[in-house]
Amino acid sequence: MLIRRLARPLLAAIFISGGINALRDAEGHSKAAAPFLDKTVGKVEDSLPEQVPTDAVTLVKLDGAVKLGAGVLLALGKAPRLSSVLLASSLVPTTLAGHAFWEIDDPQERAGQQIHFFKNLGLIGGLLIAAVDTEGKPSVAYRAKHGASRVAEQTQLNAKAAKKVARRAKRRAQR
Repeated sequence: MLIRRLARPLLAAIFISGGINALRDAEGHSKAAAPFLDKTVGKVEDSLPEQVPTDAVTLVKLDGAVKLGAGVLLALGKAPRLSSVLLASSLVPTTLAGHAFWEIDDPQERAGQQIHFFKNLGLIGGLLIAAVDTEGKPSVAYRAKHGASRVAEQTQLNAKAAKKVARRAKRRAQR
């Protein structure tokens, strides 16, 4: 459908741009993310495996790579449901880290961050709609449910046919 071909790239554009910016200036972005990461990752850092990155710069680079990669996939219509889920998932910590308006005292700055916070919530809503869009095809759950029903019906028919064959065989054996 034409609307999907237009809407997906429009929705993806902000993530592609944001991903590129995060990769170009990971250090700058990490300064904004550091307080949030200290509150969240910092509390469980000791219990995480060594392979899991916990430093702000690496996490910002990972987030930027996810936004760039999933944004490109969404824009191209490749794995749009998966890419939408990835983008929505990466947008939650970004929103909480970058737009915590409730922590700001200056009314003007607070209002600006509140606008960005709710804009991101709107983006998450759009991504969730894209994540459940089956493009008019039945969902996996629908196909599984109806497939199971068809299997059950076919099994019942086969059982009836087998009983019929068994009765005939019994009658022949009795003659």
